[in-house]
Amino acid sequence: MRDMTRSRSQAPDSGWIIFLSHLLFVLAAWSVFIKYVFPVTFALFTDEAWNTHIFWDLWPVAHVWLGWALLTQPGYTRWLAASMSVIEIVIILTLFTLFLAEPEWSIWRTNWFVNKVFVLSAFALILATVVVRPELFRTRSS
Repeated sequence: MRDMTRSRSQAPDSGWIIFLSHLLFVLAAWSVFIKYVFPVTFALFTDEAWNTHIFWDLWPVAHVWLGWALLTQPGYTRWLAASMSVIEIVIILTLFTLFLAEPEWSIWRTNWFVNKVFVLSAFALILATVVVRPELFRTRSS
């Protein structure tokens, strides 16, 4: 009969951590759609240059990396979650401050803004989890 206990290489049983990792995967997919697929498709249908409305960055890749780390729990997971959360929160709040000083509510900036609201919310939840429930993250010594 198969052993029902979890090995050290598996993540701890936590529905919350699984939720956060899946939230990051959904946000990454949504970000790719909002930042790349939708703008390229729109540009092609309106005979504009394909890259006219793209906001270039690789944050979706970082979000997938953190989502994977939350699921697999390598030793650096808590450090990665905390540092990525702080960096994301500071960047997004700075961008919001600049944007809201002189908002441009075009479809492109509105999509960007809505995306950032959800990303900010996700990283606030992740940072709160790191602070309030650090035991959900494996460390190098555990």
